[in-house]
Amino acid sequence: MSPKVTPLYERHRALGARFIEFAGWTMPVQYEGIISEHLAVRTRAGLFDLGHMGQVIVRGKDALPFLQYLTPNDVAALSPGKAQYSMFLYSSGGVVDDIIVYRVPDTAEYLVVVNAANTEKDLEWLNDHRSQHPEWSVEIEDMSARTGMLALQGPLAEPILQHLTSFDLGTLPSFGIVRTEVAGIATLVARTGYTGEDGFECYCPIERVVDLWDAILEAGQPLGLVPVGLGARDTLRIEAGLPLYGNELSPEITPLEAGLGWVIAWQKGAFLGREALERQRDQGPPRRLVGFELVERGGIPRHGYPVQFESDVVGTVTSGTVSPTLGKTIGMALIARHAAAPGRPLEILIRDRLVKAVQVKLPFYRRSRSTSRSV
Repeated sequence: MSPKVTPLYERHRALGARFIEFAGWTMPVQYEGIISEHLAVRTRAGLFDLGHMGQVIVRGKDALPFLQYLTPNDVAALSPGKAQYSMFLYSSGGVVDDIIVYRVPDTAEYLVVVNAANTEKDLEWLNDHRSQHPEWSVEIEDMSARTGMLALQGPLAEPILQHLTSFDLGTLPSFGIVRTEVAGIATLVARTGYTGEDGFECYCPIERVVDLWDAILEAGQPLGLVPVGLGARDTLRIEAGLPLYGNELSPEITPLEAGLGWVIAWQKGAFLGREALERQRDQGPPRRLVGFELVERGGIPRHGYPVQFESDVVGTVTSGTVSPTLGKTIGMALIARHAAAPGRPLEILIRDRLVKAVQVKLPFYRRSRSTSRSV
């Protein structure tokens, strides 16, 4: 089956994009170049086509208890217009997918945004659990084919988007969502993202996503806005210490091992995977996700490369890159608990050579909170 394309494919071609196949989609990996796009997001703003992501609406009188059982975070804490990072878990405590759950304003609905590679799996998983609990009145609707999704990220994201909407974006908090118009297009605007910068993710009817893309690019041109591909999206999220499903999270990796224990609302009642996670919490996770920097030249640490501590293999690299912001070669690794601590040395096997590294605290990059939101 040939890869799918988003409605913006011809726009990407016209902008000179290079493409890759990702999760069954043909997506732009870069336009002018990964480094320049990365630095544009850190210093100005970048626009991303996220049309490959999945969007699922969960509604019905039992939507809340349904999601409370299937996610470890506390969905009951979400007031209308708020969002939270969360996960779907197996009973083993391993991760089905990491997600964002939005409580859609002015409705009784929840919008669940899932990873592109997992959309079909997640839908099947949700429907299986609904079937197992016929007492719950829940409707699950896949909105992916009807929804366009863009991300506008960077310190100038707010003034750029503000040119196109009458809603005061300065009043929208982190992980807030509002239903408004952007360039005359009905849009859900969320203050969320995957770059470590301030910014927004915008959801609109798919037939209007090209118009929304064009309007944002035009509004941002005077402020240096550039289109950004998946290459820089990856380097940005690594610098920010954000997980990628299949790398830092998987059915074999729990949120506790991945350093995401804050996602778990222990104070709430039963949820799928709770017993396994309680055992791991009480015993201590056998592995920990750590950040590291290479302290000598030796190539880029890639996913799956072995990691050694005191001459023993203690784990593997989950992600690695050369950081455009920091000018260092950085990465994350899942290693045995006894080897994990900031400052401890590691050795990464890169192309049959052991390369020295040192563990550092995550994230590698944290944005300045003093960045101006207005121009």
